[in-house]
Amino acid sequence: MTDVDETATPFRILPKLTDNNRDFWTGGERGELRFWRCQDCGYYIHPPQPLCPICHSKNLKTEAVSGRATLASFSVNHQPWMPGPELPYVVAIVEIIEQPSVRLTTNLVNCPIDEAHIDMELRVTFEHHPDPDGDIYIPLFEPGE
Repeated sequence: MTDVDETATPFRILPKLTDNNRDFWTGGERGELRFWRCQDCGYYIHPPQPLCPICHSKNLKTEAVSGRATLASFSVNHQPWMPGPELPYVVAIVEIIEQPSVRLTTNLVNCPIDEAHIDMELRVTFEHHPDPDGDIYIPLFEPGE
């Protein structure tokens, strides 16, 4: 029998950092949830694309959002697909308040499963993972205030 550290960060398959996604995956170090945004029309773009799907501008840069979101949909996972979060856990689709068309598939944390409900107010929190190519901060969501 081996000792299990109950406070250990769950196993996750980490993304490969690129110039297009680095700000998204590392913004949590500064407590920021960051997305690409068109500087001409203001549209947030996720996942990253080479031009704005609304006005076709290439004038894009990353910007932090408030970190607030609403729960659009969720599922409770009971299947141990691989080592990872303790079962059961909530797989959530959240919409950022700045632009609800920007949706993230993530996990709902720090919330009893039976209290999760559609349209609940959420805020981002980050799970830190050291990585040789640059530390990764996975954006997760918890009940808002």
